[in-house]
Amino acid sequence: MKFIIKYVIIVLAIFLTAVIVDAAYVGSLFSLLAFGVILLIVNLIVRPILLIIALPLNIITFGLFSFVVNTITIMIADGFVRGVHMGGFLPSLLAAVIISVFQWLLTGTKCKSAR
Repeated sequence: MKFIIKYVIIVLAIFLTAVIVDAAYVGSLFSLLAFGVILLIVNLIVRPILLIIALPLNIITFGLFSFVVNTITIMIADGFVRGVHMGGFLPSLLAAVIISVFQWLLTGTKCKSAR
């Protein structure tokens, strides 16, 4: 059930980012749904490794660098899905922030973007 909630949050946040930011593009509903699945998989495999590598920076910035790690995972997932284009670092960072806010509002959990 947790994965379904996280999946819905990711899909809604990416759609909202595509509506708000001109650089972000979602071609079809299928592409959006596929992007959500790929992002969940990337977050299960790559995100923990990136967080360990970035631990010193995360400590120095009091956890704010985790948004950069989340942005990197979104950009990695963007490379796997053809119908979704986030448009670079800043739109991906905005998507990471929106995902964190959605997760916090809908589940009441700590902001762990796209995880």
